[in-house]
Formats: sequence, structure tokens, C-alpha cells
Amino acid sequence: MSVTLKTWTKLGLGSALAGATLVACSPAEQAGESAAEAEVSEVAPETEVAETEVASPAGEGEGEGGEGEGGVSISQAATDPIVYNAALAITEAHIIAARDAHALGETDAAAEMFAHPVSEVLFDMEEVFAARGVEDFSDMLTDASIAVINGADADEVAAKSEAIIATLRAAAEKAPDNGLTKTQIEAGVAADQIERAADMYRVAAGDEAYEPYLDGYGFFKAGEAAFDQVSGDLATSDPEAAAAITSALALLGDAYPSAVRPDTLDADISALTVAASTVVLAVDN
Repeated sequence: MSVTLKTWTKLGLGSALAGATLVACSPAEQAGESAAEAEVSEVAPETEVAETEVASPAGEGEGEGGEGEGGVSISQAATDPIVYNAALAITEAHIIAARDAHALGETDAAAEMFAHPVSEVLFDMEEVFAARGVEDFSDMLTDASIAVINGADADEVAAKSEAIIATLRAAAEKAPDNGLTKTQIEAGVAADQIERAADMYRVAAGDEAYEPYLDGYGFFKAGEAAFDQVSGDLATSDPEAAAAITSALALLGDAYPSAVRPDTLDADISALTVAASTVVLAVDN
């Protein structure tokens, strides 16, 4: 097994996966891992990027009852289908970003993107998922990350990504019910992802690192996917919200032309921020 403890530390999973990694190794590999473990303290921690909190459609207080690392209110996720599904969308955003980055040759970033939701979202959501009858699927993400590190081709990575996204969609079917329709829920999720994508573009524009841009790209694509599920119904039930989301996604499409960061990030950050705020207001109303 070629995955080292040092690699997992870089991916943000740290000691949570160290034991499993070592157990899976042969005795000879374990000796190599011991050397890698000694180097862990030398690995610079990955730059932390603040992510937008998930707000409920009613504008309730955010973060009460504890938040996960990805900015999800865990207590709200137990009862609010938008917050619950936004947690799944954050995970999907990382999977989309990983898949698309890998297809364009960004293998290191792809491995990191597959792994991040395990520690950022899924670990904190474990009890919420269990209460909803959703079996732990974090191994699917770590398996995809390991596959990328071990040289999987684009077809294999795409297949693993599709399987993860299908699992996320199945988990979404077990969301808590507070009376909101599927159209309202997906519009709320789209608004959350759009706001995250706009925020991450601002961060990326002031940071030469690739990861903030790739995060934002994933959020944009996840927001687009959520909207695509209900765009027709939303256009009928809430044309103002549908128009706001359509406009924001068009701007984000120009800001995030692909999973590879452009040489220059020159999108109008103010316009993106206003568009995202307009979406949130329209959906909340």
C-alpha cells in the first residue's frame, strides 16, 4: 500500500486514518510508515479557509448546538432539510471538484478533494446520518482518494465519483421533513452553494493557492446541480428566485471556467457577492 501517514496528514485526515493505514500495510511497509510518521510534525498544516455557514430558510441562528468544520450547524441538520442537504452538497462539491481536477491532470489536488469531506463534514454529521438511517459511506471517499494516489485512470475515478454522488442522492431522500417541498429545499441548497462559491472566489483572488479556487468551483457545480433538479418547478412557483439563481450561476460560470485555475482571476467580485446575496434573499423570502 503506497499511502503513507504523511500523505494522509497532508490530506487533512491526520491521526483519524493513521491506524487504518498502518494496519493495511505489510510489515515491510509498516517500517516505512514509521519513518514517515516521524516526519509528520514537519508537514505544514494546510491553509484553512473559512467557509460560509449554512443558514436555514427562516433565518434562524446559525451554529447553535455546534458546527462541523465545514460550517454546518449539526443541530439544525437534524431537523432542517436544507441544512441537512447542504452538508451533502458540500460533500458533492468536493467530489465534483476532485473528479474534474483529476481529469485535467491535477492528481494531488484531486486526492485532497476526495479526502476533505471525511474530516470536514462527514465525521461531524455521523450521528445525524445514523439517526436518519444513512449508513456510513466515508470509506467510499477515502477509497477514491487512495485510488487517485495509486494512479487510477480517469474512467476509474469518474466511476467512483458517480457512485459517491449516487450515494449522496440516496442519503438526501432520508432528509428530515419540516414541511418544505423538494423545490424549496433544492433552491435553498443552491443558494447556500452559490454563496459559498462567491465567497471562495474572493478568497482565491487574494491567494495564489489552487485549493480555494477548486473549492469554489466545486460549490458552483454543486449549486448548479441542485438547481437543475428543480429549475422548471421553481420558475413556476417562485420566478424571482429562479431568475436570481440563473443570473448568479451565469456569473459563476464565467468566474469558474474549469477545474483548473486560470492564470488570472479577473471576475467582478462585487457583482458575484451581490448576485449571491440576491439569491439568498430571494430564496429566503
